[in-house]
Amino acid sequence: MKLWQKNTDANQAVDRFTVGHDREMDLFLAEADVLGSLAHTRMLNSIGLLGDEDLQAVQRELKKIHADIVAGRFTIDEGIEDVHSQVEFLLTERIGDAGKKIHSGRSRNDQVLVDLRIFLRRQIKEIVEDVESLFRLLQSLSDKYNEVLMPGYTHLQRAQPISFAQQLLAYANMFLRDLERLADCRARINRCPLGAAALAGTTYPIDRALTARLLGFDGVCENSIDAVSDRDYVIELAFVNAMIAMHISRLAEEVTLWASYEFRF
Repeated sequence: MKLWQKNTDANQAVDRFTVGHDREMDLFLAEADVLGSLAHTRMLNSIGLLGDEDLQAVQRELKKIHADIVAGRFTIDEGIEDVHSQVEFLLTERIGDAGKKIHSGRSRNDQVLVDLRIFLRRQIKEIVEDVESLFRLLQSLSDKYNEVLMPGYTHLQRAQPISFAQQLLAYANMFLRDLERLADCRARINRCPLGAAALAGTTYPIDRALTARLLGFDGVCENSIDAVSDRDYVIELAFVNAMIAMHISRLAEEVTLWASYEFRF
């Protein structure tokens, strides 16, 4: 029985298609999911919903699961719906009912979204490092070739003389704007949805600010309905990535032209 099921007569082909694909995607979120649970359980302890002994047991086993994820040993078993269920299953198997307490005060809805935001935040960090590296390389090459002249083109027609540095710095400026977009996008991603629960919050006296701080968020999502329904930041990051790819493609096409027999640069 899935968490959402009222009976067991779901078509097996549909089940294999939906759950099977979800499990593949959930593996990308596994590390973030455990990090979210580590912070959430510390918050539950701080407000008295999770005892010290249970907290120690849960934290210990969550850290072991995290180590398995990092080492590539973590899998989602056949018949288990998602990464959240797999983590809860492992905890309950190892420490008993204390493992079930990790979901007090939250829902799958806000849990998967904190996973997604943590995951995307990490992806942005990696992308920024790569773009910054390319930006610094272009700056370095522009210093080296500042005195090298070349024709500047408009519509593939020779127009005015320029330095090779000027051409390189045109791309450096594009990537600088990309870095600004990434920073802007990260600011919208880096808000914590935990506490929104299914859509309208929880009656538990949770400390959303504490959880947000523990997870490195800049703050919380202010509206619970928006928190669980918002995917703007996913689309926004996809756009920024497409823009970066377009700028790389432009640079690659320039190099292709310059290396051609007609140009011979």
